Amino acid sequence: MARNLDLTALRAFVTVADVGGVTRAAGLLHLSQSAVSMQLKRLEESIGQPLFDRSGRSIELTGEGEQLLSYARRMLELNDQVWGKLTDNALEGEITLGVPHDIVMPALPPVLQRFHAEFPRMKVTLISSFTRALKQEFVRGACDVILTTEERGEGNGETLCHLPLTWVGAPGGRAWKQRPLRLAFEERCKFRAGVQSALDAAGIPWEMAVTSEMSRTIDASVVADLAVHARLAGTQMDPLEPIDHGGALPDLPINNVNLYVAESCRGEAHQALLHMLRQAYSTMAQPRPVVTTTLPVDLRERMSS
Repeated sequence: MARNLDLTALRAFVTVADVGGVTRAAGLLHLSQSAVSMQLKRLEESIGQPLFDRSGRSIELTGEGEQLLSYARRMLELNDQVWGKLTDNALEGEITLGVPHDIVMPALPPVLQRFHAEFPRMKVTLISSFTRALKQEFVRGACDVILTTEERGEGNGETLCHLPLTWVGAPGGRAWKQRPLRLAFEERCKFRAGVQSALDAAGIPWEMAVTSEMSRTIDASVVADLAVHARLAGTQMDPLEPIDHGGALPDLPINNVNLYVAESCRGEAHQALLHMLRQAYSTMAQPRPVVTTTLPVDLRERMSS
């Protein structure tokens, strides 16, 4: 029949073994000396073996005590781990962050990793959806912080960067050469109307070849070279790639990545997350090309004289 060891007695046993005496152990355990002695006696009686040699001026472990000590340490460590895991209220707060799925990569994962390292007791709940849906969630208070993709003049958030919309297709694909141009977009994608307007303005006929609620369906269709799509430059496009159309397709609108913050976000952790988001997304901005002009040698000499 299985019998159970008393963890309280084991803790007294380990403490006495560590400090070398009942008096000091009692102080550490916040117990009386008699209480600690009673726990040691009860443990020895349950095992049926003496654990300490009390014949000298100081108590020493017996052979059985040395053997038990290793097991006792591991049992108490496991007990403390379980107790701490199940009873400690580890979370100090929660932040709900909304980010459009098309700008999650590559900027957001390093932000979440760094924030967790600096604030391990803060829970971040990530919501990934379309900009319109995220703004609705923000207005009704379901999100503390959201990022959006909006054209210039749209919305009133803090602009973190400007990203041009780019035509993308299958690697080495030819779908972009077809007329009418076959498009693949999610039904609620905010880029869809802008792309269609740009094609109309350029006089390029188009048709919606693929429409879906799921981004993976769109990606699969474009990778199969059945249609073309549009993504923001600087975001992760794999397995798609920008189309080198040589001007055969019109330029697309530039979009802002905007930041919206609830009034309640005033704590240290909130401010740290906002700082990290600003840093990460500001670096996604596309650098403007530097235009250099080579002057004739004689003109350069006159200007330098």
